[in-house]
Amino acid sequence: MLRFEREAWNRGAEKVCGIDEVGRGPLAGPVVACAVILPRDFKHASLTDSKKLSHQKREAIYAELTGNPDVLWSLASVDAVEIDRINILQATWKAMVAAREGLSHAPDWALVDGLRVPPLGEAQTPIVKGDSLSLTIAAASVIAKVTRDRWMCDLDRQHPGYGFAKHKGYGTRVHVEALEKLGPCPAHRRSFEPVRLAALRCG
Repeated sequence: MLRFEREAWNRGAEKVCGIDEVGRGPLAGPVVACAVILPRDFKHASLTDSKKLSHQKREAIYAELTGNPDVLWSLASVDAVEIDRINILQATWKAMVAAREGLSHAPDWALVDGLRVPPLGEAQTPIVKGDSLSLTIAAASVIAKVTRDRWMCDLDRQHPGYGFAKHKGYGTRVHVEALEKLGPCPAHRRSFEPVRLAALRCG
């Protein structure tokens, strides 16, 4: 889980950050990105891709990471209105760049989950399934996931009836049925097809 970090360190990079995002696919809510710099001697027995961890395990690891003063981390998000304005790809890149720029120490190199992110510049290594292959990206994935899940629970209280606390905005059957019944709320991404069609049906 530190192979890519070591490659960057051997290249002369002193501070290597991992960047991951969560919330690219849902019909509602923000896309959230996190950038993390771990100490070189950091070890963790169970840290991996947040999607492979139980809710309880994610919460526990989140508390460990954010409570460790030697772990540097930064969050950034782009809301549904901005996603509709610039599209989800640009919104994802915008959140990733903002997360990196929010770190208290500027990183020399970025390990990015997925494909290359052009606005991050040349000092990056894109890693497909990076949240399972890089400890630093895995840490970013946990912090981003726990944060967004909590925000979706807040949106559930603000906009009851859609089930945001349960499905976190993803296009489940329950969510689509609620959309067809209630129409979109301000947290929905109206540029996404199921939301657009529901808005048309509801007038």
